[in-house]
Amino acid sequence: MRPESRPPRGADPPSGPLPRTAFLGLGALGAPMAANLLQAGFPLSLYNRSPGRDAAVAALAGSDPGGGSEPLEATSDPAAAVAGAEVVCLCLSDDRAVRAVVEAGVIDAMPRGGLVVDFSTIAPATSRHLAATLHARGLDYIDAPVTGGTEGARRGTLSVLVGGEAAAVARARRHLEVVGSRITHLGPVGAGQEAKAVNQVLVAGSYAAVAEAMALGSRLGLPMEQVVEALKAGAAGSWALEHRAQQMLENRYPLGFRLALHRKDLAIALQTAGAVQLTLPITSQVAALEDSLIAAGHGDEDVSALARWFRA
Repeated sequence: MRPESRPPRGADPPSGPLPRTAFLGLGALGAPMAANLLQAGFPLSLYNRSPGRDAAVAALAGSDPGGGSEPLEATSDPAAAVAGAEVVCLCLSDDRAVRAVVEAGVIDAMPRGGLVVDFSTIAPATSRHLAATLHARGLDYIDAPVTGGTEGARRGTLSVLVGGEAAAVARARRHLEVVGSRITHLGPVGAGQEAKAVNQVLVAGSYAAVAEAMALGSRLGLPMEQVVEALKAGAAGSWALEHRAQQMLENRYPLGFRLALHRKDLAIALQTAGAVQLTLPITSQVAALEDSLIAAGHGDEDVSALARWFRA
């Protein structure tokens, strides 16, 4: 299937009132994504395993969670969150969390004919299993992992990598276009997760390369701010160099995407590559660096904390 960043002919999203939506998982990415849906006018119910995150969503959306000015509800029960929802969005940390929430609430509580949009990054095989399980209960499913970090989540400019049936993707289009500026339908369920694995391999290599380059330049005593500005415009330019080099130089790592979650994603990428008999030596090396940093207590820092390895 040729990737499309906009809906193909005959697959326009449905018009009419915005569908009642549940958003499950309000972490660093999920909270701003849910806030953007709220700002766009979607009637929204929220669930998060840790309580109180609905206040963060309301704050990001610029609304009062108790004032009744926005169509916002929150619950500590995933089944209650999805009851009556036409569309359920998931943005959870890993395969186990997604399966637990789906099996604990979504399957039995969601009205038949509903749609699950899974923004989580999980194994392609898990997405295909969930799709089959939900389909047997009269529910549609698409995998739609995102890339662009917390910056893109706040601005609604994420790149959304989608796998699923064309009709289901069209139903989700209004949601996808709120959270992302580029929506690419790559094929059947699982294709989005496979593309996200490719993305995380690139992130691993680019972040590690920037960290290594910053270490070399610093050790040589170069004026690194000037070096970075010079290199941004050349062949070495990258998102990681543009957005993470300075904080690596300053040895500070404000959260964009947690190192521990990226390591989880690299495990998925390595497993996916192994299934097609492909060895990823660079990714394997970065995974080992991340393992050492996580063991040292840096798992909750941004992926750019890879620079700590060179300082150590």
